[in-house]
Amino acid sequence: MFFNRKMKISNIDLGEKPLFLAPMEDVTDPSFRWMCKGFGADMVYTEFISSDGLIRDARKSLAKLNIADGERPVGIQIYGHLIEPMVEAARIAESVSPDVIDINFGCPVKKIANRGAGSGMMRDVPLMVEMTRRIVEAVRTPVTVKTRLGWDEESKNIEEIALRLQDVGIAALTIHGRTRAQLYKGEADWTLIGAVKNNPAMRIPVIGNGDIDSPEVAAAAFDRWGVDGVMIGRATYGHPWIFRDIKHFLATGELLPSPSVTERVEIARRHLLKSVEVKGDVIGVLEMRRHLSCYFKGLPDFKETRLRLVTLKNVPELLATLDYIGERWSNGVIPNAIGGGIYR
Repeated sequence: MFFNRKMKISNIDLGEKPLFLAPMEDVTDPSFRWMCKGFGADMVYTEFISSDGLIRDARKSLAKLNIADGERPVGIQIYGHLIEPMVEAARIAESVSPDVIDINFGCPVKKIANRGAGSGMMRDVPLMVEMTRRIVEAVRTPVTVKTRLGWDEESKNIEEIALRLQDVGIAALTIHGRTRAQLYKGEADWTLIGAVKNNPAMRIPVIGNGDIDSPEVAAAAFDRWGVDGVMIGRATYGHPWIFRDIKHFLATGELLPSPSVTERVEIARRHLLKSVEVKGDVIGVLEMRRHLSCYFKGLPDFKETRLRLVTLKNVPELLATLDYIGERWSNGVIPNAIGGGIYR
């Protein structure tokens, strides 16, 4: 078992065993970040933002720069395949005063990676390192990196990459325990994450990411591999309270019960109203559709009601549907045990 000390990214004190919300496209918008923060996430990130989009003043990209003081500490994540646009994007991101600027060298999506951005950068380590160096030199905000183990099984070069990125001045490194070739398939391999963290030459914090889907798994990641922090991605879908549950387990060794349907209705209501507050009635409702039904995944005889959640267009009707769910399934409890872990 490792002795975990308080984690800092530059001068940002995150305490012992901090939990991070992973940046996820179409998921980690302001309302979802607010929800996760309320349940105990120690640091949250925006959706990843295209450097080209920021430079072109693209509406969707600029909207992702919308951060609030209540989210802090909050990081803005950028991606791209060319140095100059990435440097300019970092400067634009810095103008809204995030706590961290994170470089995405981990996204495996084909249209991004095949252009040499995201995890595609792992095929050109010198370019990755030079881009990082230029960004670190261009901004005063702490710069961090999120990446993977390597491009494929034959090129797991994260140990070399970690030291080279540290040498050019990044403040922390997040490692997802898969290669780009794996996408999100199979199990994450934490062996190399642990090797990076426990290399005596590593001086910056190392955050582990991949398959953290329960309090027990999170605790094991800290205890077995000694990482400074744990980042949670897909397991937050419909379960923003996973941060609360992990913190409770780390503190007490006890598992909290799954929220009742009534409790989930109240959580979904808060999330919906926050989304509308931030984005207005039309966009706020449309962009909640990906979240609402996730809160009730596993309820029996739910198909028709789920369809209403993902097709209704106005707030009063959605609120009425949530009330109906609370009444119809008032005594229901949705088990957390889904797939391989409690929250998968």
